[in-house]
Amino acid sequence: MLADPRRARQEALVRALAAEELDGLLVTSHANIRYLTGFSGSAALVAVTRADVLLVTDFRYDEQAQAEAGAVARVAVDSTSLWDRFFKELGTLGRLSWLGYEAHALTVHEAERFTDAGKAWRWKPTKDLVERLRASKDAGEVAASRAAAALAGEALRRTLAQVRPGMTELEITGALEGALRRLGSEGHPFPTIVASGPRTALPHARSSSRPVAAGEWLLLDFGAQVDGYCADITRTVMIGARASERQRALYALVEEAQRRARGCVRAGMSGRDADALARELIAARGFGEAFGHSLGHGLGLEVHEAPRLSKTNAEPGVYVAGEGGVRIEDDVHLSPGGPMLLSDGRTELLELV
Repeated sequence: MLADPRRARQEALVRALAAEELDGLLVTSHANIRYLTGFSGSAALVAVTRADVLLVTDFRYDEQAQAEAGAVARVAVDSTSLWDRFFKELGTLGRLSWLGYEAHALTVHEAERFTDAGKAWRWKPTKDLVERLRASKDAGEVAASRAAAALAGEALRRTLAQVRPGMTELEITGALEGALRRLGSEGHPFPTIVASGPRTALPHARSSSRPVAAGEWLLLDFGAQVDGYCADITRTVMIGARASERQRALYALVEEAQRRARGCVRAGMSGRDADALARELIAARGFGEAFGHSLGHGLGLEVHEAPRLSKTNAEPGVYVAGEGGVRIEDDVHLSPGGPMLLSDGRTELLELV
């Protein structure tokens, strides 16, 4: 029987706590709670100490919490106040002095409880203790992301078979999101982006009621979720006509940069060096200023995780205001043996005529 990866994650966190001279950590980030315990509900407080893992939730999640997290955490359920029950249970975990909390995932109002009900302990803000663990993916996490990417690729194939000039961006968004759900995606990790024509020059455009015209770029940036793990894919296609020479050249540049990056990136590279794999090629062709965002980002229980591959720290794109843009995004796992493509990698120019 395989060891439960959640136990290893909890043990790794305890070692990180010891290095920070903390007796425990209050975990409030939903993604971090799921990573450590498996609980996927929307309301929970978790304490990880050197000897215990406590999960407090409300009555809505009684059975779910026991089923998802009961094997690796002591589950307490309260029908009135999550926080009051949490502090009560925390007092049963033995002698604790310094406790950390996730400063990025806690509101000021919630933190005020430390000086009231939580005054028996001393509290210290922490940053990215669990997120640093999540940056390295185990085999089960990689398999879930691969399954999400395969699902997303099939949903795109079915959607593009329906796309015609005259359809609005929102209509195409609906078709794509419907296909994702029908194929089994648990949700949409982020709002689906469908942009056309000049609006493809907006890196994070919102789908609109604009009709798509023949001879325009259509950009689709979307995701899928399997077992909580995300896929994030972008494809740019030509609608209703053959691409012009300029459009073809622009697409070829982005595709070349993306293929170079996804083939040459290696574990252990700095974010800056990884970003340069694509950025240097695009800049050499005179489009450096049109590549405004980073090469890529980590992916897992959240659609944006550590590490970040950027020029300051594989989704290269070139955006020309008033004309349009091209972005190509695939999902890659950086294994010890080199990059492993998780999505289908079908980045050749597609002309829907």
